[in-house]
Amino acid sequence: MPSTPHTRFCLVRHGETDWNGERRIQGQIDIDLNATGAAQARALRPGLTQHGFAAIYSSDLLRAWRTAQIATADLGLAVAPAPTLRERHFGVLQGTTLHEASQKHPEVHRHHLARTLDHDYETGESLVMFAARVMSGLDALAARHAGQSVLAFTHGGVLDVAYRAATGRALDAPRDFPVANAAFNWLERDDHGWRLLAWADCSHLTRALDEILE
Repeated sequence: MPSTPHTRFCLVRHGETDWNGERRIQGQIDIDLNATGAAQARALRPGLTQHGFAAIYSSDLLRAWRTAQIATADLGLAVAPAPTLRERHFGVLQGTTLHEASQKHPEVHRHHLARTLDHDYETGESLVMFAARVMSGLDALAARHAGQSVLAFTHGGVLDVAYRAATGRALDAPRDFPVANAAFNWLERDDHGWRLLAWADCSHLTRALDEILE
């Protein structure tokens, strides 16, 4: 049986928001880019024009969508919404800093730091549910664009899941890799699964905040 051609992905986390600067958990709350985030999106443009993307997708949350619209202005392709690329729903922790979370919701905060696989933040998504949603969406895009290159704008949690799928790192293992605003992250999907090509290229940026770790 012939193998399916590989699909190459460039995954980009959205530009900076004020809540990123405050280290506040955004989840699926719809926060816009700040001035730095818009500048980061513009800084992506030269690096993107070097590649022949077949399609562009974005999370439909505003911070990713605006990043996509700004960054792809020179590519001549429409951005298609992809709800599977949304950030994880962090339930009762959305809108809090981790310090606030430790005071208001200490048990949920404990599960958050432990990366408990089946904990859903009382009103959100468990890590297992979130990862399944993300990877099924990415697998569907890979099948749709076999043999092509795809550009996708998304969020830190999605990138965390994709990195682990490509490297075999467990979902509940501590994160020891960067997930920066507006960085280039390259992965490949074929019949053998996901493979990491390059990660967290921030060479086009003067500043890129990492996703909240603790």
